Amino acid sequence: MAFSVSWHTLLDELDDLPVGATLITPLSHNRFRVNDVQEQRVIIEFLDRDIDTTQPLQREQFETLYRRITEEAGSFEIDRLPSDADPYPAVLSLHPRFEIDEEQGMIVEKEGPTTNQLLTTENESVADEQDRTEPDLDVYADALLLVDALERHDVTALEEMETDALVNIYTVLSDVQRNANAFRQDVADILLNRLHHDRPVSGPFGSVQRTTRTNRSLRDDEDVLKTLEEAGIDRERVLGVDRDKVDDALEVTNLSESDVYQIEESSYVRKADVDEERKETRLQGLKDQLAASEGEKAEDLRDEIEDLEARIDELTSFRTGAEVHE
Repeated sequence: MAFSVSWHTLLDELDDLPVGATLITPLSHNRFRVNDVQEQRVIIEFLDRDIDTTQPLQREQFETLYRRITEEAGSFEIDRLPSDADPYPAVLSLHPRFEIDEEQGMIVEKEGPTTNQLLTTENESVADEQDRTEPDLDVYADALLLVDALERHDVTALEEMETDALVNIYTVLSDVQRNANAFRQDVADILLNRLHHDRPVSGPFGSVQRTTRTNRSLRDDEDVLKTLEEAGIDRERVLGVDRDKVDDALEVTNLSESDVYQIEESSYVRKADVDEERKETRLQGLKDQLAASEGEKAEDLRDEIEDLEARIDELTSFRTGAEVHE
């Protein structure tokens, strides 16, 4: 198929986009909208940038990308594109024959139904807010309880708080930490398959990057000693006291720990028990309050949340190097 046919098909799809339609780039995950559709170019506006918010996407660049896909067995690696070309595959995904496979880091041509990089429209976003459902996650329930506890006590003056209130807050903080870490690891496992070549990927609150950690463990003792001796290192230079072996020796002697260890004691707080039934009762009360919220108080709460989100977005928004024009 000639590119001119595919190009006009793409322009038709862009013309049919609903008001407020938002797309997201596959590598940097920047959100943008299509402001103008012209015969030779498409004008887009980035939503997560403070400067250089507008970018023209030229027809000839789309044609180059199209040629690379069709001439390379119907697929092309996205990270081979220049950093400022990230929006091109996102826009091309609106064409009914192209889609992005983020796990493989490819834009592919295929027959049949395809997916695209289109997020929700403004109207759909409002509907989603109205149809919000409670996620079945332990961290969500504990986070609600934590917010409730923080709102009911003046946590800026911890020394003045009653002991039972401090115990409640510490308990919930411990639960939030444990469940958040478990959920964070679940998210990290999925993200690991979507990050490529140590290239940062950004979202509204920050960015993540694939990194490599090296763990070392010694080989068999005799193999290590033999290798070092062959390299001219006397084994006495690397032999030392093995803590596990010392502990084993203490068990079969009359020596005490203080004979071989320098012992220092420190005190700390550990969670001893959790009243799950009490937590569940309080949590259900919070859910009922949220469900029954209406009128001026509910509107004030929504305004406060929107203001908080705006402040968080302002404080955490930034541009990665991949967003700077070369």
